[in-house]
Amino acid sequence: MAAPRFTDLLNAQIGNEFAAHNQYLACAVYYDGLTMPQLAGFFYGQALEERQHALMMVQYLLDTDAPVEIPGVDAPVSSFEDIVAPVQLALAQEKNVTEQINALLRTAREENDFASEQFMQWFIKEQVEEVATMNDLLAVVTRSKDDINAIEDWVAREQGGADTDPTAPPVAGQA
Repeated sequence: MAAPRFTDLLNAQIGNEFAAHNQYLACAVYYDGLTMPQLAGFFYGQALEERQHALMMVQYLLDTDAPVEIPGVDAPVSSFEDIVAPVQLALAQEKNVTEQINALLRTAREENDFASEQFMQWFIKEQVEEVATMNDLLAVVTRSKDDINAIEDWVAREQGGADTDPTAPPVAGQA
C-alpha cells in the first residue's frame, strides 16, 4: 500500500489536475470564440490530457488499495485581455504543476514508498515536455500576436497529434 502521506498529496493533486482540465477548457473556449480553431483544438486536447492525468492518479490509488477522494475545484479564469494571456497562464500553470509533481516524488522518496516513487517518474518526464511545449507556444503567440493566421499555421504544423505513450500509467475507466 502507498504511504498515507503520499496518498493524501496525490488525492489533492487529483483536484489540481481537474482544475488544470477546467482551465485549459476555458482557454480553448476563448480561442474558439476568436475563430482560432487550431489553438482552440490544442487547448481542448490539453484539457483532455489533464483529465487523463487525474484518472491515472485515481487508478494508481485504486490499484494500491488507497482511499480515493475527488476534491472540488475553483472556477477557472475565463476572460483574457488578449491572445497571449491564456498561454502565459498555461505556462505558469505547468510550472506550478511541475513543483507539485516534484513534491509528490520527494514525499514518496522520504516515505521509502518505492512503488509511488516509480509511478511519479512518468509525470516528471511529462512535465518537462509540457513546460517546453508551453514555452514554445508562448514564444510563437507573443511574436505573432498581430498575425493570428501565423499562430494558427504554426499550431497546425508543430502541434499535430501525439502518439500514445506506451509507458503512461493506466487511466481509470479505460480497459
